Amino acid sequence: MKHLRSFFIVAALSIVLLIAGCGKKEFESNMDVKMQNFEHTNQNNEKVGLNDLKGKVWLADLIFTSCTTVCQPMTKNMADLQKMLEKEGVEDYHIVSFSVDPEVDTPEKLKDYISHFEADEKKWDLLTGYDPEYIREFAEKNLQTLAVPDPNSNQVMHGTSFYLVNKEGTVVKNYSGAEEVPFEEIVQDVKTLVEQD
Repeated sequence: MKHLRSFFIVAALSIVLLIAGCGKKEFESNMDVKMQNFEHTNQNNEKVGLNDLKGKVWLADLIFTSCTTVCQPMTKNMADLQKMLEKEGVEDYHIVSFSVDPEVDTPEKLKDYISHFEADEKKWDLLTGYDPEYIREFAEKNLQTLAVPDPNSNQVMHGTSFYLVNKEGTVVKNYSGAEEVPFEEIVQDVKTLVEQD
């Protein structure tokens, strides 16, 4: 009987420890790309670069203002993520959207574009001020995705992922950004990286 009681106590403790262990999931990266240095113009006509983001955890994506397909849903998803981060009390993060159509996307156009979403612009820079060849190479090298003009229209074909960048400026993870976005996973990952020293 005594052995049986000991067994139940050990079993109960094991379950408690197991549940406690499940509560805090380890961060799992699926990318490891050191972001190249950059400095571009945001929607407020201000220069923003990698150095300004040092020590911050940030999310990046690729969009353009005349996009007729994925960009608006992606930007809405990112704005929803921002609300979730706010609700969770996460403050030390940033969002950077790189325009893949910089010849059309002036700071004014980007400013107008983001105004249609409930976004906190203090934590969100939409960047332009480079040439199409630059963003093609930048997307390929840093985000391991495409940003190429569609030869049959005025659209640009580009990756639809959200990218998580750590405090050292390394892209550590990508997620679906257009459909079936893993909102809770992204929020948890941002929180985990923000809390890391």
